[in-house]
Amino acid sequence: MKAIWNDKVIAESNETISVEGNEYFPPESVNREYLHESDHHTTCPWKGKASYYHVSVGGELNENAAWYYPNPSKAASKIKDYVAFWKGVEVKEG
Repeated sequence: MKAIWNDKVIAESNETISVEGNEYFPPESVNREYLHESDHHTTCPWKGKASYYHVSVGGELNENAAWYYPNPSKAASKIKDYVAFWKGVEVKEG
């Protein structure tokens, strides 16, 4: 799988985990130069508190376009620190 925004591959892995229609990329498969910490958080009833990243490519900013669970619930422990994307970031088989 690949996550692409503004023609740049943000993440690429054959070992994503699919949860509720989203592909979660292993932390080591994500190109960190395109991610910037956000203060935004949301809470999922069964996964826990999500933290977000802004995605920045070529001077363009896509706010809160990636999220991860630094301390997920036991039920979601397999996606700890894995990164998922939305808001126009294309996730496709690569």
